[in-house]
Amino acid sequence: MLNVGRIEEGFVLDHIKAGKAMTIYHDLKLDKLDCCVAIIKNARSNKMQKKDIIKVECSVDMLDLDILGFIDHNITVNVIKNGEITEKKELHLPKQVVNVIKCKNPRCITSIEQELDQVFILTDKEKEIYRCKYCEEKYRGHRNK
Repeated sequence: MLNVGRIEEGFVLDHIKAGKAMTIYHDLKLDKLDCCVAIIKNARSNKMQKKDIIKVECSVDMLDLDILGFIDHNITVNVIKNGEITEKKELHLPKQVVNVIKCKNPRCITSIEQELDQVFILTDKEKEIYRCKYCEEKYRGHRNK
């Protein structure tokens, strides 16, 4: 049995789809933070068979919950203080995401104006559809890469 030490202050991202932890690690730019990060891949799970877990020892304020909600809103965020879980944050699909994905429409203004933010708006919550703010091109990628 693998034992990863507990953290005193930080957060634990739980219920990540198996094999997706490294993608989330890079998308959240955890590699840029100067703190302790533990990634557990393919852990046994009663709920999911296998799952990934990321433990980060730094303030939860460093975490962009919008990006995480966009990637996979089923991930559980446990906030740790004094070695104990003090809060469980629920993720939601964000109403808009900025500079997370790029518009693939070659005629979109964002293709010409390079310094313009890439903004996508949630247009259909039920079907989880995002569209470009400028040209209304539908995002066709996979959020939970």
